[in-house]
Amino acid sequence: MFYAFNGFIPVMDASSFAHPQAAITGDVCIGKNVYIGPGAAIRGDWGRIIIEDGCNIQENCTIHMFPGVTVLLKAGAHIGHGAIIHGAEIGRNCLIGMNAVIMDDVIIEEECIIGALSFIKAGTRIASRSLMAGNPAKLIGTVSNEMIQWKTAGTALYQQLPGQMFENWVPVEPLRIPEAGRPSHDQPYKPWIKKTEEEK
Repeated sequence: MFYAFNGFIPVMDASSFAHPQAAITGDVCIGKNVYIGPGAAIRGDWGRIIIEDGCNIQENCTIHMFPGVTVLLKAGAHIGHGAIIHGAEIGRNCLIGMNAVIMDDVIIEEECIIGALSFIKAGTRIASRSLMAGNPAKLIGTVSNEMIQWKTAGTALYQQLPGQMFENWVPVEPLRIPEAGRPSHDQPYKPWIKKTEEEK
């Protein structure tokens, strides 16, 4: 759901999808091909939140700030389930792991990976391609080309998801007979692997 606050109405590109169980309030600007999952709280009441093209904000994430601060998620930022971004800047093509906490005045430069459950203390600046983990988080390595390819491929799935949600997502009543009318999951769901003509 979208909510106005103090005259500020959220803005979202028509190509992006926000689940109706997300709460998006006030001065929030959402770019193209963004996915926002259920339970996400994106609250631009005391400052601005800018979410650039191709980002995803997964289930139960929180984005907020102290008064007068702008939160910026640069293009392709991938915010994992349950993460908290408070008054920070997340660089292009970064991955923030599940339930990580990113505090005020943090700047994470491009193509960093922040491990699940990590805590980034206020005022920290993290250089490009840093691999961070822990509470408090520490530098544990450098993001390799293979890691960033893996991250980028995962984010690409989320960049496709808004369109798929518009085409295929429909509220329904649950089935009462366990297997009636359900598709098969005999094969793992791997849409990033293209089938050869023989496999088709």
